[in-house]
Amino acid sequence: MSGHANSLKAILLALGANFAIFVTKLFAAVITGSGAMMAEAVHSLADCGNQCLLLLGMRQARRPASDEYPLGWGRALYFWSFLVAILLFSVGGMFSVYEGIHKLTNPEPLKWPWLALGVLVFGIVAESFSMRGCMQEVNKARGTQNLWTWFHETRSSELLVIFGEDLAALIGLCLATLAIGMTMLTGNPIFDAIGTVAIGVLLIVVAVLVANEVKALLIGQGVEPRRRAELLAFLNSRPEVAEVLNLITLQMGPDVMVAVKARMQPAASDRALIDAINAVEAAMKAAFDDVRWSFFEPDITD
Repeated sequence: MSGHANSLKAILLALGANFAIFVTKLFAAVITGSGAMMAEAVHSLADCGNQCLLLLGMRQARRPASDEYPLGWGRALYFWSFLVAILLFSVGGMFSVYEGIHKLTNPEPLKWPWLALGVLVFGIVAESFSMRGCMQEVNKARGTQNLWTWFHETRSSELLVIFGEDLAALIGLCLATLAIGMTMLTGNPIFDAIGTVAIGVLLIVVAVLVANEVKALLIGQGVEPRRRAELLAFLNSRPEVAEVLNLITLQMGPDVMVAVKARMQPAASDRALIDAINAVEAAMKAAFDDVRWSFFEPDITD
């Protein structure tokens, strides 16, 4: 449900595609002198670094819990995802805007524009494969949700970042192709400069949107609303539970912490009450495999 299990494949696909695209873009940017192409090369290089950071975050998130980190390292994913958004904003977006403004004030004619177009077409094809792989994983995670709802509610920060990066990369490639095509048709290098600025603005917008979603996870969000509703329905359906008084969840990377306050059905003894609570917790963890920690408090009122 959360999408964490779907993320590794999407990251590796994006890393392979972006590295191949970076090499071809850099070669074309040096040969043609295109600012839009150089902006795209830097964007692809930044994306490669970002995906390595996400892989590092996923590895850190698997560290075991300890006395110092009693709920584990799962939220390390959110730190690295937020850092990726900052890098996308600064290295990708701000550099592209700077490069575009420089080209506007010091326009230079393009050299070998057909080479640039060929590289961009290759980039669009490679990025389309990466985007397709990402969308397959996103679709598994979102189910019947629309994309915007999934983007806003998902707790899988790494898949969120990959989706944002791939989408920005694909649109950016199309913008660069349009900019170079207009420059070739008109002979005016201003179009190349405008395309570079547009790519920078696109990356900044995507970075801000991604950072805003990851910020919420860093602060401490619960599970997705639909996941919480499923948990609540499950607990209320248990014969041992008379009424769920309060349910608190906390998303910890791929894992979830659950705290339940409930009015239990009458029990013959304290031991019977404890056994009932243990049975509910065991069944909950079996039905929701992302629930790693559960705290259950029997009470008569919230």
